[in-house]
Amino acid sequence: MPVGRCATAMAALYGCMAVQAAATATPALEDIVRQQAEEIRLLRARLDALEARSAPVAQASSAPPATIVIPPRSASVAVDPFPNIVMPGPADLSLAQAKAANPAGLTTDWNSGAPLLRSADGRFTFKPRGRILIDASSTMGSRYTDRNMTTTGGRALRMGMEGGAGPHLFYQFEVDYANNGVDLVTAFVGWRNRIAGTALEYDIRVGHLFNDRSFEGGTRSDMTPFLDRNTVATSIIPQRAFYGVGIQPRLFGPNWHMSFTLTGDRVDGTQAASDSRTIIVRGHWNPLKTNRSLIHLGAWAFDEHLSGTAGLLTRNAAIGGRFNDALRISTGTLTGGTGDTGYGLELGGYAGPLWLMGEWGQREARTRQGETFDTRAMSLSGGWFLTGELPPYNPRTGNLAQPKVRHSILDGGTGAIELVARYEQLSFDGLPTGGSGWAATLGSNWYLTNLVRLMVNVIHWETDNRSGAFTGKDDGQTATARVSVSF
Repeated sequence: MPVGRCATAMAALYGCMAVQAAATATPALEDIVRQQAEEIRLLRARLDALEARSAPVAQASSAPPATIVIPPRSASVAVDPFPNIVMPGPADLSLAQAKAANPAGLTTDWNSGAPLLRSADGRFTFKPRGRILIDASSTMGSRYTDRNMTTTGGRALRMGMEGGAGPHLFYQFEVDYANNGVDLVTAFVGWRNRIAGTALEYDIRVGHLFNDRSFEGGTRSDMTPFLDRNTVATSIIPQRAFYGVGIQPRLFGPNWHMSFTLTGDRVDGTQAASDSRTIIVRGHWNPLKTNRSLIHLGAWAFDEHLSGTAGLLTRNAAIGGRFNDALRISTGTLTGGTGDTGYGLELGGYAGPLWLMGEWGQREARTRQGETFDTRAMSLSGGWFLTGELPPYNPRTGNLAQPKVRHSILDGGTGAIELVARYEQLSFDGLPTGGSGWAATLGSNWYLTNLVRLMVNVIHWETDNRSGAFTGKDDGQTATARVSVSF
């Protein structure tokens, strides 16, 4: 019921009671009744005023206003029965309406593509995370018929969340639904702060951690300039691959960072024996850093001790896209491994919309028989934003990040258009069954917004395997495309 109608009904009811009581009341009781009637009148006036301010158009009452008739007396009540009530003005009323609609004082920011929720005092934050990477791939030109195939797949179908409590505590959790299964990926709790009296910041993460290893190896799958990471990132890698449960402290300076990672197996690894142990260190430095240009130097290394039940050193590295399992460079079957050590270098930078990055890495694997074999990889890549954007480089961590599109299609613009090229090599040396190969890639990226991207890569590849179903020298072409959404 509208406030005005409610007040009218109350006034009519209490008015009738007051008239009936006044007809037979004693003088003392009559004063009480008269005071109550005056209080009702003041209350109704305040309610009418509140309704008039809160409603843009006043609605006419369906019933005439009630009139309270009180026998006249020589004195009238002039005392405000509600001295502590302050009627709200227009500004106060807007604030009251906002608090009524959002009593927690929650704020929402959509700039990152998903709602970043922040409590009224700013102490608590929460944001959903997700990425959808859908690929299509077609290979042709191979002398092996079974290598010439067309496939589709989900590179990543991921959902998760991130948030924080206070200025220091933060967390992140993500699950990937790709490859017809559920895979727990990032899951950690962290603490961040500044070292007092310095410009240095640090954070410490504990949980299921993503490697900080190489330029593209430490870049998220939805941020790489090509559909697949280069051979350095995919081959010069611990046997447990990109994730492990452990601890990772990181230190950040004005133009550099360093990280140290100590992990065991993946979170879904076996619990029937001791974990393998992996140590990874990485650092980067920007000796030149301006608003439009930057130089990147980086170095990293890892050492992995394999548990007694691990022992498998076999590798099958993609060279022409991840969705053609027949198109791989293989080591052949290798068992009895005890550990491996890897290291690499990074050199690159950008000037305006042009960027260039070179990476090199080597991995030495060890077996129980005292044998060792090496894996060597290199990559040289570059790109050019035709629409003038700067490369999406994150100087804090020395990796790629989310782009900043100058003219989004949501604002009637063309989005950002990038042309990219890459040459990469991979060789499994010192093995009678080890293969080698190289690939050259031309591609384009169309960033419709900061969050949505269309990608096309055309790859010419050559392989020389010494084991498996596709031995000997072979070459061909693979065309791949992707629709990518990430937030």
